[in-house]
Amino acid sequence: MSDEALLIILLLLPFAGSIAAVALSSRARDAAAWAAAVSSLAAFALGASFYPRMSSGDVVRLKVAWVPAAGLDFTLRMDGFAWMFCLLVTGVGFLVVLYARYYMSPKDPVARFFAFFLAFMGSMLGVLLSGNLFQLVFFWELTSVFSFLLIGYWYHNPAARDGARMALITTSAGGLCLLGGVLVIGHIVGSYDLDAVLQAGDRIRAHALYVPALLLVAGGALTKSAQFPFHFWLPHAMAAPTPVSAYLHSAAMVKLGVFLLIRLWPVLAGTDAWMWVIGSAGLVTLLFGAYVAIFQHDLKGLLAYSTISHLGLATALLGLNSPLALVAAVFHVMNHATFKASLFMAAGIIDHESGTRDIRRLSGLFRFMPITATLAMVAAAAMAGVPLLNGFLSKEMFFSESLVVDGPVQALNRALPVIATIWGMFSVAYSLRLIHGVFFGPAPVDLPKVPHEPPRWMRVPIEFLVFACLVVGMLPALTIGPILEIAVRAVLGAQVPAYSLAVWHGFTIPLLMSMVALLGGAVLYRLLQRHLARGVEGAPLLPAIQGRVVFDSILAALTWRWARAFEKLIATRRLQPQLGLLLVFALAAGLWPVWTRGLHFGALPPTPVDTAFLAMWVVGMACALGAAWQAKFHRLVALVLSGGAGLVVCLTFVWLSAPDLALTQLLVEIVTTILLLLGLRWLPQRMAVVRTAASTLSVLPRRARDLALAIATGSGLGLIAYAVMTRPLPDGTVSRYFLEKAWDLGGGLNVVNVIIVDFRGFDTLGEIAVLCVVAITVYSLLRRFRPAPESTAPLAQRIGQTTTTKREDLAIPAFIMRWMFPAISVLAFYLLLRGHNLPGGGFAAGITMTAGIILQYMAGGTRWAEARLPIRPLSWMMTGLLLAVGSGVGSWVAGYPFLTSHLFHFSLPLLGELHLPSAFFFDVGVFFLVVGASAMLLTALGHQSTRAHRTAGNSGGRA
Repeated sequence: MSDEALLIILLLLPFAGSIAAVALSSRARDAAAWAAAVSSLAAFALGASFYPRMSSGDVVRLKVAWVPAAGLDFTLRMDGFAWMFCLLVTGVGFLVVLYARYYMSPKDPVARFFAFFLAFMGSMLGVLLSGNLFQLVFFWELTSVFSFLLIGYWYHNPAARDGARMALITTSAGGLCLLGGVLVIGHIVGSYDLDAVLQAGDRIRAHALYVPALLLVAGGALTKSAQFPFHFWLPHAMAAPTPVSAYLHSAAMVKLGVFLLIRLWPVLAGTDAWMWVIGSAGLVTLLFGAYVAIFQHDLKGLLAYSTISHLGLATALLGLNSPLALVAAVFHVMNHATFKASLFMAAGIIDHESGTRDIRRLSGLFRFMPITATLAMVAAAAMAGVPLLNGFLSKEMFFSESLVVDGPVQALNRALPVIATIWGMFSVAYSLRLIHGVFFGPAPVDLPKVPHEPPRWMRVPIEFLVFACLVVGMLPALTIGPILEIAVRAVLGAQVPAYSLAVWHGFTIPLLMSMVALLGGAVLYRLLQRHLARGVEGAPLLPAIQGRVVFDSILAALTWRWARAFEKLIATRRLQPQLGLLLVFALAAGLWPVWTRGLHFGALPPTPVDTAFLAMWVVGMACALGAAWQAKFHRLVALVLSGGAGLVVCLTFVWLSAPDLALTQLLVEIVTTILLLLGLRWLPQRMAVVRTAASTLSVLPRRARDLALAIATGSGLGLIAYAVMTRPLPDGTVSRYFLEKAWDLGGGLNVVNVIIVDFRGFDTLGEIAVLCVVAITVYSLLRRFRPAPESTAPLAQRIGQTTTTKREDLAIPAFIMRWMFPAISVLAFYLLLRGHNLPGGGFAAGITMTAGIILQYMAGGTRWAEARLPIRPLSWMMTGLLLAVGSGVGSWVAGYPFLTSHLFHFSLPLLGELHLPSAFFFDVGVFFLVVGASAMLLTALGHQSTRAHRTAGNSGGRA
């Protein structure tokens, strides 16, 4: 198999493992963990297999046509830098999976955890391997979604819910900024292909829109990597399970912002604006995060702020506009992954085995868990930059670069070495607090658990990572050197500077700065011990401003005060005025071009007026007016009259030789009328209306206004339609193209169906996805209501109980309705099969099947229908979506753009020569989804709760 094909397998492996984790969870608890471990380890091995091509400087690309007309392709691109990050994401991911197997409680839904975890890993790989900027943004936002689910995994915990919400809102806002930046960059370059963008650095930096593009991209990167002033969400994400924190902080989520800055460094770096925006944000963050970390009492809180600080270090290095600083940033990203993942896992073990993470309650744990303590101390020393550990090497490179920076402000250039040294002191101070405060001192008292060593395999991931810290720290050139060189060369190309990974460079100024930082940090920690022992919350010398308070205040202002004020300005609680506003805006939008350009009719003469057709439309208009009038007094009558207007529309389609539209209109009219009948029971009941002359006169002005608005909008649309239809159809129009190419390109004679499932397949895929979301939303809103006994009874029986009809009189109709289901199913299957060449199709077949299901509900009630009919709405909808998407993916296999239709010709006994378009499977997907969504809506609306019945009854009156 080619390397290009292996890229798609690498991307899909975590997602496949996510599905497998859920599918295997019913067999055994460990099955989900095994699925996660196998898929992540396989992804790591597959990524490692690209080493020969990466070491030679190759770039592996897989490009599949997506929307060629718009210049968009689904592109996977792996160079040395993406390869290095892939190894981090999959390798650390595998170790975290192994750790999580022993960390997660048997009471936790581990299948859900591993499913979300692997889906997040797949989203990370999608960002790393994206060769198209739009595709990168898609996976970027997908990481926000799955990180939200992981952070809020313990949804019963309010802190987890709040932290997940904060992370989602902040990173999603940054994602919108990134999308804007991508649009600007694509506008400048003329392409969204990553290769084209990376080659257009000079053009982008010279463009007038460079600064807006930089600010927008920086907004996405800084929010994702929790850089000041967007740092506040990361500490609150600590409510997630420790395996999530270990993964998100070391190799995933928060590293994405740094990844993006490095990826676009050849495009956006090299200017003073870059240094001011990126460099200043990094410098503020590295100092702020390190200082606040010293005063954190929660182990994970200390590690969270240290992560913010170390990411600030990488960001500050990138902001220096130096190729050697970029090398240091890439090196530090790898080093940080090893010691930070091991420290988070050690913190999880301490919490798991002692019952607390509060440093004020922990002390002397070395005597209870000496192995874990030793591992955590080595990792903390690496974080502090102690010699012979990997953190020392990248810290030395930072100190070296701080001495030679050439920024626009000379005072800042001279102050940068001092800032770097102070940061080193802070890092040593909080690392010492972790080591001394947790593992030394008197034995702890009153802990929830007696601390002890964890299970052997729970400690193995930490041992491996700590061993990497030691080996890289002592033998960097032999161990990490080749990987670093591959990654840096992929970013800088021929501009890779000379650098040395030797442990000893002699007595240099960076070494002196390191010694000052180590000694100064120890002295600082000693001086702060008394303050820390008092357990005072918060860091001294900083303003008492909490990011969460500011975030909540802004959110409250946006979603409550400003939104409420805007809602009061333009909205009402009644649906009719809102619809009126929509019609007013639509009318204004339609009148504007008519006002500026005029309305001109074509030269084609109108057809003679047919008396029968006119009479039919008079009936339709009468039904519409009657429905509008009766809506005030009797909803049922209004619904019946609106059905009459819909029937006239159906007959109009028949009259104008549009049988496909007529069939769909008739079926939709039947099903929606019944669903609306069920929905009427959920509406508040009206007060009894006493019709007097005064009350009638009071509503006349409003009725006249609504009638005038309806006539104006309807007449305007009619005039536009008349202006279009009186013009001859010119050559080269879309409609003529569809008529001519329906058989040649779509393999069907029913042009309407070919348009829906082939020419406009993208639109239809989006529409059925929206239908799926609407059905799930309606069901989710109504499922909290429990059905009352009268709700689950047969609809025919409930009708009989409200009239003089006896239940025995309904036995034969119910029997007939039940036996009609097979006949309706056959009809639906027939409409599905013939839809590509004759009136029918997946949508019409789905609505027909829905009508059969509704008959079963009417005959036997909800419980009977659910027990007898093998329909699980969610499964049907998911199957439909998979079929629709799968039919498009299948075209990729043949080397064509997504959703390209292909005709298969084959012969069958008795049936003879047959041709089957691949769009038929898309149509089958539409059928499944329509049936599932309709069944879910039917179930949701058919269940009337006692609570809802009581609420409606308390409002008084009748429906």
